[in-house]
Amino acid sequence: MVRGEAGASLLEAMIALVVLGTAGTATAGLVGQVTRSVENAHRREAELRSANAFLEAVSLWSREDLDRRLGTRQQGPYLLRVDRPEPTLYLLVLSDTLGSDLLRTSIFRPEPSGGM
Repeated sequence: MVRGEAGASLLEAMIALVVLGTAGTATAGLVGQVTRSVENAHRREAELRSANAFLEAVSLWSREDLDRRLGTRQQGPYLLRVDRPEPTLYLLVLSDTLGSDLLRTSIFRPEPSGGM
């Protein structure tokens, strides 16, 4: 083997190792980023499940309970806003403590029969 060819082969091998190392580093960074994204998605899903369970419980409240809680107030780890735009319609908005809406729904409660 000629001396120039041996030097070129060594240079090619070093360049290949640098390219391989760079690709490996980029791949490892991408895997870490994907892992964090999946963890965040799981955490968000668990938060929404918990919020949904809470809002389901709130949707079972009586008309009187809803009327007592009109407005925005802290309810456990959430902010719950109860509005009554119509005499029989309640709007419920569940937000996190930063004020970002998680869930919202509207529920119907008939007016009490009788003298009210």
